[in-house]
Amino acid sequence: MIEVRRLNRTSFEEQLADAGMAVPIEQTGAWMDLESTITDRSFWGHVVFLSDGEALGWASFADYLTHGYHYLRSHHGPMWVRPLDEGQEREALQALVRFVRKADRRQAFVRLAVEHDLDICRLTLSVTPYDETVIMDVTGTPDDILSRMKTRGRRDVRKALRESPATYADETAQAGTSFDEYYDVMVETAQRDGFSPAPQSDYENMLSILGPEHARVFAGRIEGRLVTWTIATVSGEHAVRYYGASRADVPKRNYVTDGLIFFEACTFGAEGIRDYDMMGIGSERYPGLNTLNTFKCKFSKETTHVAPDRDLPVKRAFYASLRVAKRGIDAVRDRRGR
Repeated sequence: MIEVRRLNRTSFEEQLADAGMAVPIEQTGAWMDLESTITDRSFWGHVVFLSDGEALGWASFADYLTHGYHYLRSHHGPMWVRPLDEGQEREALQALVRFVRKADRRQAFVRLAVEHDLDICRLTLSVTPYDETVIMDVTGTPDDILSRMKTRGRRDVRKALRESPATYADETAQAGTSFDEYYDVMVETAQRDGFSPAPQSDYENMLSILGPEHARVFAGRIEGRLVTWTIATVSGEHAVRYYGASRADVPKRNYVTDGLIFFEACTFGAEGIRDYDMMGIGSERYPGLNTLNTFKCKFSKETTHVAPDRDLPVKRAFYASLRVAKRGIDAVRDRRGR
């Protein structure tokens, strides 16, 4: 019998430490503090999944309010002690639904990472999930890191090191003092690539709340001008390339971002970090991110499977109505796009 119980922050962190769990940055208390600075988001709670009294996994949840309804979000959670089979995962999620219904009647559904194709879950309404990512092994020397890349990755990095005029540095302290210059590059990137950047305050809060222990800024400059940058997160021995931006007027043949990523990988490796996650690529099942594959996949000879995000309805009838409304909106957009 699997049950779900709420934990306070201290107990949550102590249990994870005692179990020796690798904790994604989004599952930490600091990330919940960060989520709570974003409009219509707030920390909801930490929970433990128990099977006959033994801890099976843990998860942190944030409450999201959108279009007048609430749902719970657990980025890269739950964290399981061991991989669950399909039956165990189903039972755990059913226990979670029962728990949420009793704890908070506002919640329409839970969005979380689910490994198996369970009929109690649905494809996500509003985000693009992924089930593959690129994780660089950054242990060893710079030559070791290079050797684990595909041939194209090694070629592009070497070309950047040999021919690019860019210089690279950890600019965490500088960006924490003023993020204006970095945000200007992000706005330019968004205009070029067709997305809306988060407000500048979101990036600033990320740096200040997570702190330099968990959030780093790396930058590439040409004659002092900022041309490319990264915000990377760190949790334990694991780092993630969370945000990146670059100037449009820098010739692609300079490979300035390739050089920056290699600088980041070498820096993290020297600091004892073991792996660096490029955070999501497209796959056969989730092709929405396929445009990222050409760039990201060259940094490792292998890709890594991860459990994709899925929606777990709590209010089943209401969730069904949301899906109907979403199909109507998509149909209108399709007609307008023709």
